[in-house]
Amino acid sequence: MKIATTRAVIATAALLLAAGSLTACSNGSSNSSGASTANASSAKIGLLLPDSVTARYESADKPYFEAKVKSLCPDCTVLYSNADGDAAKQQQQAESMLTQGVSVLVLDPFDGEAAASIVSEAKAKNVPVISYDRLINSPDISFYISFDNEKVGELQGQALVDKLKKDGVPAGSGILMVNGSPTDNNATLFKKGAHSIIDPSGYKVLAEFDTPGWDPAKAQDWVAGQITQFGSQITGLYAANDGTAGGAIASLKAANVSPLPPVTGQDAELAGIQRILAGDQYMTVYKALKPEAEQAATLAVSLAKGETVKATSTTKTAGGAEIPSFLLVPAAVTVDKIQSTVVADGFYTVAQICTADYAAACAANGIK
Repeated sequence: MKIATTRAVIATAALLLAAGSLTACSNGSSNSSGASTANASSAKIGLLLPDSVTARYESADKPYFEAKVKSLCPDCTVLYSNADGDAAKQQQQAESMLTQGVSVLVLDPFDGEAAASIVSEAKAKNVPVISYDRLINSPDISFYISFDNEKVGELQGQALVDKLKKDGVPAGSGILMVNGSPTDNNATLFKKGAHSIIDPSGYKVLAEFDTPGWDPAKAQDWVAGQITQFGSQITGLYAANDGTAGGAIASLKAANVSPLPPVTGQDAELAGIQRILAGDQYMTVYKALKPEAEQAATLAVSLAKGETVKATSTTKTAGGAEIPSFLLVPAAVTVDKIQSTVVADGFYTVAQICTADYAAACAANGIK
């Protein structure tokens, strides 16, 4: 996956969002869904994120979103809450924001099924909901902004299979799969994409686990049990994101597994990038979070102003509803791609990555 492709898709989507009042798609592209535009220049926009165990939400999504709203609408206010992995808490947070008079809700659901009730309450108040990063199973979402999440799983699975073959690991050898949260629709798509590559590869899935709440500690505990059961049969490990990868790697190290099997990841968390440099993690998937968050902010401001926006694609919910969507392109990152992706895009600075413990590895891999 070339980063240029990623940038091109992002640029195209951004232009469409910035175009102002556009004609809605016949497939159901939405406008303000009846939201009041009386005080659009000082609108309240709600941002609801799902958990605190995934580093990206506080370090990237929230600040990027808030900064973009501020640049587009200086007098607008962003109301922010994090569900801390609790669907009931997210419901209460959403209800509070609706009571405070938000014009738009940008909702990254902890539980994509449970969050449908939030969408229903928002609809009753004529407040459009943007399903952010994770898809809500509701036909009443105004828009969905995310990445091609099945593609994410394909990139992870392909990288793992290719690495095993390159290393001469024989067919029939075993893989553990540490999937994402069972309440996250994205995790279902990551798993589907990964299985589409792993299942026909000739390698065998020894066992797999859907990690509750994406909790690294739960992933670590499960992998520890599998090491006890399967031992040296484990020749590769699919981890759905960098947090679960970190938990899995901690278990492997605690069990003195050497050499470590290749481990996948996702989100290009700083700790994940550094584990790749150290040789502990094989790869991650970089998703350009700044364009995603900025796109959501741009769309939220447009909806608050009552503008109509045309989506670039559609996504089908679990219930079969077609949702107008903007889907960005993910990129696989191994150690040789760190410079051309996360560094080139300014996602991290060299100083952030190449601390004292990783300076030699950075120099060896041309990160400067």
